[in-house]
Amino acid sequence: MSGEHVRQRKGPRVWVVVVVCLAALVVAAAGFVVIDHARDNEASATPTAPPVALTVTSVTPTGTNVAAGSTVSVQFSTDLAPGSPMPTLTPAVAGTWAALSPSLLQFQATGPLVPGATETVTVPGGATGVLGSEGQRLAQTFTSQFTVAPGSILRLQQLLAELGYLPLTFTPATPLTSPTQEGNDQVGSFSWRWPNQPLALLTLWTPGTSNVITRGAVMNFESQNGLKTDGLAGPQVWTDLLNDVQSGHGDALPWDYVLVSQSLPEKATVFENGAVTYSTPANTGVAGASTANGTFPVYARYRVTTMSGTNPDGSHYVDPGIPWVSYFNGGDALHGYVRGSYGFPQSDGCVEMPPANAAVVFPLTPIGTLVTVQA
Repeated sequence: MSGEHVRQRKGPRVWVVVVVCLAALVVAAAGFVVIDHARDNEASATPTAPPVALTVTSVTPTGTNVAAGSTVSVQFSTDLAPGSPMPTLTPAVAGTWAALSPSLLQFQATGPLVPGATETVTVPGGATGVLGSEGQRLAQTFTSQFTVAPGSILRLQQLLAELGYLPLTFTPATPLTSPTQEGNDQVGSFSWRWPNQPLALLTLWTPGTSNVITRGAVMNFESQNGLKTDGLAGPQVWTDLLNDVQSGHGDALPWDYVLVSQSLPEKATVFENGAVTYSTPANTGVAGASTANGTFPVYARYRVTTMSGTNPDGSHYVDPGIPWVSYFNGGDALHGYVRGSYGFPQSDGCVEMPPANAAVVFPLTPIGTLVTVQA
């Protein structure tokens, strides 16, 4: 037909183009998959960095003469896991460990470090030891030691007075701000517990200075606590003293004192809690075996014993069955002895009393009781 446009039919050529385009898209997608897979393989082939090794980098304090109020801390090379095992202190100190940061532990003490004690800080290692935040363990147990400074004579006296082992009281100027300061010197004042005490006793006392009153008190404390009665305040004495102060467990006995007068007629006077409770005639040593003047703490006691020695003339004696014996200065003792009379020098250095009277005195002279012999 003339004048009309003839509409072209879509033939196979169009479908070929479509198929080719789709094939290209499939190939491209496959390429992306291959590239992605290659990248995944490359990423998986990169090694993972191992966790930082867990070590102890520092422990404080260390050395000797460490202050009793010091803080104990342990620093690690990396963070710790929650619930990780904690270090320990030996001898044990009241308190708990706390994390100041993920890698720093500090011991929060609720009591003082013991003066004179050597403390061991043990950080557990191995399979059950300290655990890092990435599961790593401390390879082996780590230990560190420090020695606390010895306690002062002044603080020792303050504690003994507070517990009733001295014939004095101590009144602090201000209360302690923390129990960790219990081993440190406190500002305050001492006062005699009872008025009108013998001058021979009053002149023995000086605060902050080692003296026989303090030594006798330590011996008494040691005796009541089952310790060696040497009068020396070592770490165990300080440990028990500080424990007793915190628990309020004081001296269970009266404070006794014996004054022996060598003025004729000789006598022994016993004071209990500041008051005269008993007096008896006594005999002291003869010339050549005189009883030494001075003040001494009772260090050994026997209900009955055998006494032996050398007389001033060089002869020897052995006397069995001596009753109610309290040794206070070497071989000198308070004890019973049968004599025809009393009140003047007759002994070989001891302070003799009638046996019945010595039986009264004996219970009043526990370990640490001070005995003053004066002219």
